[in-house]
This record gives sequence, C-alpha cells and structure tokens, in this order.
Amino acid sequence: MTDTTLTPEATGLGHVNKPLFAITGGFIAFFCLIALFDLELLGRIVDTSFAFSARYFGLYWQLLLLGTFLMGLVLIALPGSKAIMGGLTAPEFTTFQWGAMIMCTLLAGGGVFWAAGEPMAHFLSSPPLFGAEAGSAAAANPALAQSFLHWGFLAWAILGALTTVMLMHYHYEKGLPLAPRTLLYPVFGDRAINGPIGLIADASCIISVVAGTVGPIGFLGLQVSYGANALFGIPDSFATQVVVIAGLVALYTISAATGLSKGIQILSRFNVILAAALLLFMLIAGPTGFIFKNIFSGFATYLSNFFGMALYRGESGVFGDPGWLGWWTVFFWGWFLGYGPLMAMFIARVSRGRSIRSIIILLAIVAPIVTNFWFTIVGGSGIAFELANPGSVSTAFEGFNLPAALLAITQQLPMGFMVSLLFLILTTVFVATTGDSMTYVISVAMSDRELPAMPMRIFWGVAMGLMAIILISVGSGGVAKLQSFIVVTAVPVSLVLLPSLWDALRITLAKGRAMK
Repeated sequence: MTDTTLTPEATGLGHVNKPLFAITGGFIAFFCLIALFDLELLGRIVDTSFAFSARYFGLYWQLLLLGTFLMGLVLIALPGSKAIMGGLTAPEFTTFQWGAMIMCTLLAGGGVFWAAGEPMAHFLSSPPLFGAEAGSAAAANPALAQSFLHWGFLAWAILGALTTVMLMHYHYEKGLPLAPRTLLYPVFGDRAINGPIGLIADASCIISVVAGTVGPIGFLGLQVSYGANALFGIPDSFATQVVVIAGLVALYTISAATGLSKGIQILSRFNVILAAALLLFMLIAGPTGFIFKNIFSGFATYLSNFFGMALYRGESGVFGDPGWLGWWTVFFWGWFLGYGPLMAMFIARVSRGRSIRSIIILLAIVAPIVTNFWFTIVGGSGIAFELANPGSVSTAFEGFNLPAALLAITQQLPMGFMVSLLFLILTTVFVATTGDSMTYVISVAMSDRELPAMPMRIFWGVAMGLMAIILISVGSGGVAKLQSFIVVTAVPVSLVLLPSLWDALRITLAKGRAMK
C-alpha cells in the first residue's frame, strides 16, 4: 500500500531555509507589534532611519541607477547580447505573455494612482530643477518630465537589466540558487552562497520586498474604500478596507498558488488588456490634442534634462539635507532598489529562452516608454482639465489625496462613473499582479526551489494581507511608515546590486567570445 502521508519532503517544506524564515518572519511580526502598541515610537524610528538613508546614500543610489541603465545600453550593443539565456532554445512564454507579466509587476505600485497624482503634484509645485510657475501651462512639460524620470529608464533598468543576466547565468548554467545571495557570488564566492553573508543578503531583500508589497496592499484597501464611498456611498470604514484586502489576498494567493503558466500569467494578461482599453478610451474621449502634444514635448524635456534630473542634488550637496530630493527622487529610488533583486529573480524565471539583448530592451527601453505614455494619458488629462477649469482636480487632490485625484480626472470623462469603476478594478488587479509574483519569488528565495511548496506560497500571500490589515487598523500612518521603511532596507539591498555593474558586462563579453 502506498504511503500518502504529507511529509515535509513531500510538500517541499523540508527545503525551507529555516534561519531565513525566522529572521524575515520575526522582523515583520516585530514591526507590526510596534505599530500596534506605539505608532509614535515606530514613526520616530522610521523617520530617523529614512533621513539617514536619504542623506548618506542618496547620491550613491542616483549614480547606481544611472550606471545600471548606461551599462545596459552598452550590453545591448555587444555581440554577446545575442546569447540565449535560461537553458531553453525557445521562449517558455509568448512575447505578449512575457511582456504582460513583467509590465504588471512594477506598475502595480504606481500605474494608476501615482499616474494621476504625481504629474499633478509637480504641476502644482514645479520641481526645483525647473522652477516653472505653479499651475501654469509652462509647468505641464516639467511636471510630466519629472514623472517620466521617476517611472522611466532608470527605475525600470534597476529592476533587472543587469541582475537578470547574472541570475540566469549563475542559476541555469552554474547551478547556483535563484536567490539574491547569488548576486554577491562574484565578490565573495562560496561564502555568499553558504555563509552568513548570503543569509543577510536574502533577508534584507525579502524584508524590503515585503515592505514594498504590503504598502500597496494596505493603500489599496484605503483607496478602494474611498472610491467605493465616492461612487456607491458604501461607508469608508475599516470594515470596508478589510473586505477589500481580503478579496485582494484571495485573488493573488490563488494566482500565486497556481503558478506562472496559469494564475500569474492569466491575471497579467487580463490586466494589460483592461489597461489598454482604458488607455485607448481616455486617448479618444479625453483631451486628445493635449495628450499627443505633451507626450512628445514632455519626452523631449525629459531627454534634454535627463542627466540634470538624474544627478540633481539641489542644495543638499553630497551629505546635506535632501529636502525635496529625499521625498521624491530618493524615495522612489529606494522603493525600486528594494524590489530589484526579487524582481530580477521573477524576470529571470519568466525570460528563459530569451536573449540578453531582448531582455534589456524590453525592461530598460520598451517598458519605460509604455509607462511614460500611460502617465501622459492619465496625468496629462488631469493637467489639461486643471488648466481648463482650475480647481477641478487640485481641490480633490489637496492633502496629496491620490484616489481623489484619480476620480476627479475619470469623472470628467464621458461615462465617468463606469470609467471610474473600471479604474478601481484595474488598480486592484494591478496590485494583485505584484502580490502574486512577489509571493512566488519570496517563496522561491525561501526554499531554493523554482517550484516552491504550495503551503509556503499560501503562507506568504496571507501573511502580507494580514500585515496590511494590522497596519491600517492603526490608521494610514502605519502603512505609510512601512512604505517609508523600504527606503531604509534599500541601503543593504543597493549593496547587493552593486556587483551587477561589472559582472553582467563580464558575462556578456564571455558569451561573445564563445560565439566566435
């Protein structure tokens, strides 16, 4: 008779890295406990750590992101970039499936609410590099250009333009773990794989991604609850927020549990189709002329001021008070850096059978341009409405109310109620696509297996939802502090990413020599 007992080995739980699980799980539980019992203390700790990170690492992050993008462009031009990675001769996913999974994973955090809010914020208070008159027509292009920087070439490149090349090489060709610690192998060798260095690297990267993912989950509960109140009169209460988060957790946990080829891929495909439909509708029914004019003029402003914006230090100098820079560019750079290693793991897994060149082109060039176009349509429409009718968006946006800004824009379109509802659905699915992909890669990093145990995937999916509920129970301040905390965790994570600047080049050059 066959023994069907579910042993740890049978479920895959025997492969769990228990010290890593204890460190990451323990830290997250500790963070939630402090938030519950003394939010003011947590706020002081996070704010002090945030200020330190922004002041002493801001310039390094600016140089790291710029260097990563420029090195990616170098790799594209090398003969070795034609090399197919991942141990497959043909791609595992179609180009549409592949692009959809990658696009949705990053855009979840900002593709909707930030697209509406950030251009409006820069329009109402022009970035210091430009200093345009606030709320004037002259402030439109600088507002879009600054948004393009934060969600453009540099942001996308750090998510895997170089690190994906490293992970695919070391994992699929050398047999090293598909985990953040592998990115340190060129510097520390086996000590990075088997020693405490690797444990610290993995723990830092996982904690950073959990912080970066729980934040959008919690904010989604707050934002959709606000939207449901505005559209349907449903009470904007903690109970409503819990229901929204519970539904979201069920959606992305089921998606992560069914794997890459089913739930994650299907959810991403649905999201891209819905986003494209809404984008097309806004382009036709919205301020079409303004959008087309400003996508080109805004992009021209972005390119002509690219290095100035990327390296802008203002009055902060090397180690001065970052001020505006800390709460905008450095915050975003910390956010994207925090996602970097685990995003690279995800991209490496879904990019098998693709060339180095195609991976970098999609990630560092195509995806940013699509994102910038999306920001122009959503945020540009808001600027156009505000110019035509001052106060029509800015009044709702007062106090940096991102969901109110989005609804103020969508409700000025034809069929405004339906468009607003579809945008809330789109946002929910966007966050779900980040939730499922990050749940999947956290489980991979935790177990050193490409197909992590089902209980592990379910645990992390549910755990992030519970963490979001705990934090919003003390008010939006708990989620905000966690969102700021990702900038702190970006300090060690950015050091994990540093070897990619030269090792991805070494790998690509070696591929070129082997092809001769």
